[in-house]
Amino acid sequence: MSRVHVIGAGLAGLSAAIQASGAGRDVTVYEATAAGGGRCRSYHDPELDIRLDNGNHMLLSGNKSAFAYIAAIGAQDRIVGPRKPVFPFYDIKSGREWTLRPSRGRIPWWLLYADRRVPKTTAGEHLVLRTIGREWDDTVVTETMRHTSLYWLFLEPFSIAALNTRPHEALACLFGAVMRETMLKGGKACLPRMARDGLSDALVDPAIETLEERGAEVLFNHRITGLKFENERVVGLESAEGPIALDDGDSVILAVPPWIAGDLVPDLAVPDAFESIVNIHFKIRLDPEDDAAEAGFVGLVNGLAEWIFIKEDHISITVSAANKVVERPADDLAVQAWRNVVKAFDLEGPDAEIPPFRVIKEKRATIVANVKQEELRPPAETRFANLVLAGDWTDTHLPATIEGAIRSGVTAAKLVLNPPKPSRKRRRRKKMSDDD
Repeated sequence: MSRVHVIGAGLAGLSAAIQASGAGRDVTVYEATAAGGGRCRSYHDPELDIRLDNGNHMLLSGNKSAFAYIAAIGAQDRIVGPRKPVFPFYDIKSGREWTLRPSRGRIPWWLLYADRRVPKTTAGEHLVLRTIGREWDDTVVTETMRHTSLYWLFLEPFSIAALNTRPHEALACLFGAVMRETMLKGGKACLPRMARDGLSDALVDPAIETLEERGAEVLFNHRITGLKFENERVVGLESAEGPIALDDGDSVILAVPPWIAGDLVPDLAVPDAFESIVNIHFKIRLDPEDDAAEAGFVGLVNGLAEWIFIKEDHISITVSAANKVVERPADDLAVQAWRNVVKAFDLEGPDAEIPPFRVIKEKRATIVANVKQEELRPPAETRFANLVLAGDWTDTHLPATIEGAIRSGVTAAKLVLNPPKPSRKRRRRKKMSDDD
């Protein structure tokens, strides 16, 4: 039987491998490092002596591709979250607290109650959210609505979290795509969900176990350094362990970062601008009350960080769209972030002293979600008959998120399982800005 060669064991590659192996295909996964997951993984920090996620990730129940993947690897019990949609926020500048509590159905009855919606807004104002990003054009988030409380306290923090790009350059169409699959479908589609015991335990290890149970090969510390092409096909892989010949019916799914894909595939244009994320982990046990305890996190406005995630033995702070601060010393970032925590949880006395911490900087966390980079995102299909691409940086019509990564893997696997006819015209995205 022909084999599917998946290069990269991040979530895109694992998703592709799960899809292909589930269809009965022989699969080999090549991962350059000692562990899978890519930017979505866990590790034991020797200094803090606790297990950390390299970054913080929140899913929403409307992320259908992510939850189909979780079901396929049997990890439903490793994902947790509140029974009802709840999003607590704290304004560092004003000290104001509020909690968004959408109703479970599609009809937004919750907007009729002032204590469940964004402060200082009316129910009617929220309806403008339904119009954001409906046109696939170059409109940016800052241009989508008047800069009222709804913009500052909802649209901006949520868009930064979803797109990891500042709203003055972030595409509204990408944010709209996220909203239409989650928040705008009602409370059942926007239940917050997080990994119970870490990202690797929930999203990576069960996938590798499932692949191995299906007879797939998963090769770690096995870097693919080149692809051999003949007659518009990949005919071999190059690795430090030696060349790997492909049989006539074999296919390759390239699920690596864009800068690596650009080096491996001739004439492949890929995104080339990236936005950072800084995560700061504090070894401290907090026992919050009320909404924060129910949700497991708090959103921040007017602070250094956007989110505080409350874990069993530590708390984790996320600074999204962090290019502006990523070069600052780690100690400075930790001190400022801790001040946000002290205010948000009203800590006093010894509790307010900064605990041991770890700062993790992902300088190329995601592609910038602007018009230039969107036009550089390639489709999954390539001009090579047996080579397809996967990754959150490919043309998914979503921002670079877990959902986008997993969906790209499914798309790539389906192309391998059901190849398009040679005469089929490749679909091209409409240009998002006028040609000069």
